[in-house]
Amino acid sequence: MCLLFSRAIKTNQDLLPSTPIGQLFFNDFWGTPLTHSGSHKSYRPLCVLTFRLNYALGGLDPWGYHFFNVVLHTLVSALFTHLASAVFCHNPLPTLAAGLLFAAHPIHTEAVAGVVGRADVGACLFFLLALLSYMRYCKYRDKKLYLYGCLVMSAASMLTKEHGVTVLVVCAVYDLFVVHRLHPKDFLVILNQKKYGALREGLLHLVLTAIALILARFHLMGSKTPDFAPADNPASDSNSILTRALTFLYLPAFNFWLLLCPRWLSFDWSMEAIPLLTNPWDPRNILSACFYGSCLHFVVMISRSLSSQKSSALSGSHGSCNCSSTCCTWNHRLQLGKQYIKSTYNNGKHYSCVINNNNSSFVNGHHRASNGVANGHSSVQCRSSSVSSTDCYCYSALHNHTDAVIMATSLLAFPFVPATNLFFYVGFVVAERVLYIPSMGFCLLIALGFDQLYRRQDRLLRKRILLGVLCALLVVMSVRTVRRNRDWWNEENLYRSGIPINPPKAYGNLANILSAQGKKPEAEWAYKKALSYRSNMADVHYNLGILQQEQSRYEEALISYKLAIQFRPRLAMAHLNLGLVLGILGRKDEAADVYRHCAELDSSGLKDPKMHETTKISALFNLGRLYADDGSYKQAIQVYQEAVQKMPHHYQPQSLYNMMGEAFFKLKQFEEAERWYQQALRAKADHIPAHLTYAKLLSKWGRQREAEQWFLKAKVIAPNDSSVYQHYGQFLSENDRHVEAAEIYLRAAELAPDEYEIIFNAANALRQAGRNEEAEHYYQIAVKLRPQEVGSHMNLGAMLHVNGKLQEAEKAYLEALRLKPDDHMTQNNLQKLRILLAKTKTRKDSRRWLSEFSEITYCGCISLRTSPLYATAYELKEVTSHINLGAMLHVNGKLQEAEEAYLEALRLKPDDPITQNNLQKLHNLLVPKRTNRR
Repeated sequence: MCLLFSRAIKTNQDLLPSTPIGQLFFNDFWGTPLTHSGSHKSYRPLCVLTFRLNYALGGLDPWGYHFFNVVLHTLVSALFTHLASAVFCHNPLPTLAAGLLFAAHPIHTEAVAGVVGRADVGACLFFLLALLSYMRYCKYRDKKLYLYGCLVMSAASMLTKEHGVTVLVVCAVYDLFVVHRLHPKDFLVILNQKKYGALREGLLHLVLTAIALILARFHLMGSKTPDFAPADNPASDSNSILTRALTFLYLPAFNFWLLLCPRWLSFDWSMEAIPLLTNPWDPRNILSACFYGSCLHFVVMISRSLSSQKSSALSGSHGSCNCSSTCCTWNHRLQLGKQYIKSTYNNGKHYSCVINNNNSSFVNGHHRASNGVANGHSSVQCRSSSVSSTDCYCYSALHNHTDAVIMATSLLAFPFVPATNLFFYVGFVVAERVLYIPSMGFCLLIALGFDQLYRRQDRLLRKRILLGVLCALLVVMSVRTVRRNRDWWNEENLYRSGIPINPPKAYGNLANILSAQGKKPEAEWAYKKALSYRSNMADVHYNLGILQQEQSRYEEALISYKLAIQFRPRLAMAHLNLGLVLGILGRKDEAADVYRHCAELDSSGLKDPKMHETTKISALFNLGRLYADDGSYKQAIQVYQEAVQKMPHHYQPQSLYNMMGEAFFKLKQFEEAERWYQQALRAKADHIPAHLTYAKLLSKWGRQREAEQWFLKAKVIAPNDSSVYQHYGQFLSENDRHVEAAEIYLRAAELAPDEYEIIFNAANALRQAGRNEEAEHYYQIAVKLRPQEVGSHMNLGAMLHVNGKLQEAEKAYLEALRLKPDDHMTQNNLQKLRILLAKTKTRKDSRRWLSEFSEITYCGCISLRTSPLYATAYELKEVTSHINLGAMLHVNGKLQEAEEAYLEALRLKPDDPITQNNLQKLHNLLVPKRTNRR
């Protein structure tokens, strides 16, 4: 269920409820308008409707899509078994053999297990319904409902997959050669003989319907055939007529060999999976000769049989004639040893049909032809009540194995004709799913051959041996199908299974899977292995560039993107990523040029124009961001507006609108910014970045209550999005709600434990909330996440300093200075720390010195005036230190010492009002005490 699932399902806009159902009938299988020059021209609206139903019921869960495919295959197998029963006159042995072989054939694995194979399975379902309906019409010519039912089912088959229209040809073959037993050279008599009126009516409807469907199909796709890449069908790109002829002649033989021996199967047969046949001496031409020789033998055999049956029917007395319509159908029953009389009404005439199994070659003087039934000969004697004394003899259509050969051959050949490159080039070399409908003819031929062998055996032992061989064949086919299904279980198995057949394509796709699994070295090896087979694969170069970019190997990524562009100049994604890498490397002018060039790439003739157009808008989006990062907000706005004007209807604009709002926000045009934020939220109501940026705008605008409401909305929509908690925590910190901010940041850190910014800000929030031990822990994590970040080491040192871990604090300060030797803040903190360390060597009383630490300054943060650790006034001679020391002594009840500290502060700064005020309060306390002492 994995191959092409992404483009057919995940990125197909036609599956979304927002896309009108009527639009499906104007788009191709991948959601691209049929008239677009790059459309694949694969018109399968009914199949897409089933995908849409799956999407409505189960979203993108692959199980539902696979279950639907299996149900379809079950229905098709049942209908095919019913058809086989009619072909073999309800003979259970060949009927069962054909039905089981079809149900278990390994060639069907891709069609049933692969999501896009539903088109083939669904088309086959309608194909069988159309054929069975026409067969009923041939029995009951007066019931036109069967005829119109056939035409409707034929249209449905074609609307599910293109080659379903070939059922009309099979119906015509059935009517001409099985029902009426005409020889090709007798086609002209159909036009002027009255007895072929019913035949003319059926054929006319079939032909007119086929013409109408084909013309409508051609009109819908813009009256143009699709264009394919040379790698999709290398022979079509060859300049040699001989090479094209030999290769195209070989491919049908190869497809038949896959049906006969499905040993080697692959998800893709493009590129050089099947080397071109360049000369007549290629040994593979022997297979072609054998195949077409066998086909010629079948045609000659059928032609001779039809001629002999006609001669037999026309021999005898002059009153004989061909039997008309209803008698000559598959619904005649032949029971040996008994006689059935069946009366039918056709074209206003009554017929009494007598089936006789007499071995005599003559009845009433008329010659009776053999019908090939094992236990004797039979004929159908028809008498018309409206034609006096005229006896007609016809032969029950499927009592002769030639009729089964005709039906089997037509089912095998005609549905495959569109894939032969006979009328137009197709976009594949071999596609196993295309053989789903033709395999019905193959299974009928195998069952017919087995039945013929079985009937010719006169010994029970030999018959049992043949039955054993049949059972063994079915078991082998079933086992191969099970094993092939394991290949389709997941993408990695599928691509590994394709390595022996198509190594460049298989390795390239396998590398994508390995990269997604995080197996980067194996993925890189697979990419390079694919390129060793075929160096011009632009997609592989591009994907290799992505891998290198993710590993910050930007120079190598540049080379890969440039190679991708060299081999496919209009690969927009490669241009976009090239610009991103150039921007990362600081080559912003080059990046801007690449973005601008990407935005102007032509999309005509591309297979995925929607992705191409989306990428072009993304290029403008990133160009605008490039300008915004440089502070050129007006220029950024101009680019964003250009993107808004050019964006296609399928583009998701919320991010573009949000960036437009950010640019206006930076220019302090708050009203305009609000308008674009609201536009982003209208485009996508659950767009989290728009919630956050709009909330920040409201906060900046002073509308705090509204801002918090938008943060809370974002929290409800995305309860596990760390960015929501990060921005909400920042909002709370800015509003001095440090306790709440700390809790929010802790939740953000829990959701994104590897995000440096979140961890660092969580540590700051915890410190501001007075939770110093936890703050120290998160600073430790921040240092581990970014060992080269100066701020992390400096703040860790400050926190350790505050927590009294002086030796560890010194190490953190030294590491910060190693990374940035000229950082004055770190130098200042380290100086204070070392003064304190020197002091602690002579003073052992830790409690006293805990009140004599210097004030600590934090990088990007306010000073901590509330900390109990201050620098000693006697060492630093700073006014503030004396004031704070006095205040602390004052609070601790050491009034005499506090007075000394205040007086020292006033000596250094006599006019300090705070010190004077504190000293006055102290004196008010000291006066009563001194009075009491006296």
